[in-house]
Amino acid sequence: MPPFPVAPTLEREEAAWSGAHLLVGVDEVGRGPLAGPVVAAAVVFPAGISPIPGVRDSKTLSAGQRSALVPALRASALVVSIGAASVREIDRLNIRVATALAMHRAVARLFSRPSALPPFRLLLDGLPMPELGFRHQALIDGDAHCYSIAAAGVIAKTVRDRLMHSLDLRYPGYGWSTNAGYGTAEHCAALARLGPTRHHRLNFSPVAQLRLAF
Repeated sequence: MPPFPVAPTLEREEAAWSGAHLLVGVDEVGRGPLAGPVVAAAVVFPAGISPIPGVRDSKTLSAGQRSALVPALRASALVVSIGAASVREIDRLNIRVATALAMHRAVARLFSRPSALPPFRLLLDGLPMPELGFRHQALIDGDAHCYSIAAAGVIAKTVRDRLMHSLDLRYPGYGWSTNAGYGTAEHCAALARLGPTRHHRLNFSPVAQLRLAF
């Protein structure tokens, strides 16, 4: 195992550019937490860009590193768009379909720009998602291998973490500023003590079990 995570490359982008296409990299964050929305980002870079040092799988970066990268990523991108699916949609649809919905919203917003995008190829992190509603390809561990997907993951993670920090100020005690809604020991202990909030995913265990007691 290498001592440091391998940086994603522009190999997929260059393949798209060679065919007079742009690459849309799409990634999401927030499938696993007990609280908060799932957030997706779609990122398109212009042909011929140079990668920004330090961009890689968002899970291998600290919050400070991600925040420092976001302004440069937004400045170098042709377009960045964000989509999300709410806690209610997650509970109603299930997390897979809600994730596809968040991705769909991020991609759909690319077409709401004043100027139309040139032909593009859409590449998702992970496995194909027929529910997405757009023709696409998927790349397992895409955030570790594809620069555009890694950039989308960094941006989506930063957006979601900031949202969870804001919610932590309104719902103190659950530790959302540090755990981002994931089921840490601190979060689960607060759930047992305080009960679920309107931002908890009621169909997720252990929330589904605990809410019966409140």
